[in-house]
Amino acid sequence: MHELSICQSIIEQVTEISRQNNARIVTKIYIQIGPLSGVEALLLEHAFPVASAGSIAQNAILEIQILPIKIHCNICGNENTADISKLICSACGAWQTSLISGDEMLLKSVELEKFEEKSNV
Repeated sequence: MHELSICQSIIEQVTEISRQNNARIVTKIYIQIGPLSGVEALLLEHAFPVASAGSIAQNAILEIQILPIKIHCNICGNENTADISKLICSACGAWQTSLISGDEMLLKSVELEKFEEKSNV
């Protein structure tokens, strides 16, 4: 299950972002996954509590957005979405297409709670 190591990597990135922003806790983590990324969203969700245990993100909500597969037709120039098992142009039916997106996994954003700053009065 490589999703656990992916979650551990996400936690490392989020921990560094938190440190850089003087955050107290991480409340939400937004991830975008393409269907061709090789990452299973459900397995990622199940691995997240194990990977985040004891970290600054242990109570964070993991939100995953599945991105569409987008292709460019090398014949007619059309750009459209495609099915995971059928990467053909919907305009002309050509199979000579190039993948634009759908194989990525992105850490889109992180919501943090910062430490309250003390004022000198």
